[in-house]
Amino acid sequence: MRHASLLAIALAVGSPAFAQEGDNLKAGDVAFGGDLYASYCAACHGAEGRGDGPMAPVLMVAPADLTQLSASNGGVFPVVRVVQQIDGRDPMLAHGGEMPLFGDFFAGDDTAIRSEAGQPIMTSRPIADVMAWLETIQE
Repeated sequence: MRHASLLAIALAVGSPAFAQEGDNLKAGDVAFGGDLYASYCAACHGAEGRGDGPMAPVLMVAPADLTQLSASNGGVFPVVRVVQQIDGRDPMLAHGGEMPLFGDFFAGDDTAIRSEAGQPIMTSRPIADVMAWLETIQE
């Protein structure tokens, strides 16, 4: 009986349905992510993510050109690095410390997205949505 249970688990884990679930880890809402970006990021990073927002000239540290994240990472979108800079695990001084400066807006509703190495990384749904949009603007 024990062997039958282990076989059933092994078959479930190896089944296409389970694999498909794993493939959907990175399922951010691109449109909502674009709206969040426009509301919370564009003032510094610019409407198109090029680092040329209306606040850029008065900042002590120039905002990053977010369209070049993949290009500056060997052609691979740096999911872990970007998530950790947004959620504060890898704070950027240009962001005033923990990011975002908008309080806990990007917190809550934890979800898993796939890192560039294929492993899941936990983040909030709003961050997953912004990440999905950021991937669409890579050059």
